[in-house]
Amino acid sequence: MDGNRLEIGDVAPDFELPDADGNIVRLKDLGRVLIYVYPAAMTPGCTTETCDFNAAAPDFDTAGMRIVGLSPDSPEKLAKFRDKYGIEFPLLSDESKETLTAYGAFGEKKNYGKTVMGVIRSTFVVEEDGTLSFARYNVRAKGHVAMVAGLLDVDLSDTAAGE
Repeated sequence: MDGNRLEIGDVAPDFELPDADGNIVRLKDLGRVLIYVYPAAMTPGCTTETCDFNAAAPDFDTAGMRIVGLSPDSPEKLAKFRDKYGIEFPLLSDESKETLTAYGAFGEKKNYGKTVMGVIRSTFVVEEDGTLSFARYNVRAKGHVAMVAGLLDVDLSDTAAGE
């Protein structure tokens, strides 16, 4: 079930994906970036996680990391999600699931005891040289931002993320 999971030190798979406005975003143009993968915009867990990352974005920025969300949602759905919740960082669309698969974030997973194919909630940090310094799979939405911040030594003193 682990498929092609990435590990720290691996070269992050390159991508060119549309954001919520249809603009192409390239991994190589992002610098040091935290990419979090979520299954579907507008669902309770994904909304909680995205809003927590949005609240914590200034703290991650201070720590030298941009945040980018990645899901298989269409750019149109992502635009509605962004606008409804005031998300201030890019939300990227991977409708083909090619990038999700390359990151090991799409594949077999357990859902209510059954094995299904789907998006595996994951988080990665890609350094400026293109290598991974952080890779976590099967994370929980609630409290995830605070956990990641703690592991990456990001001070969330100014936000309520993960509370």
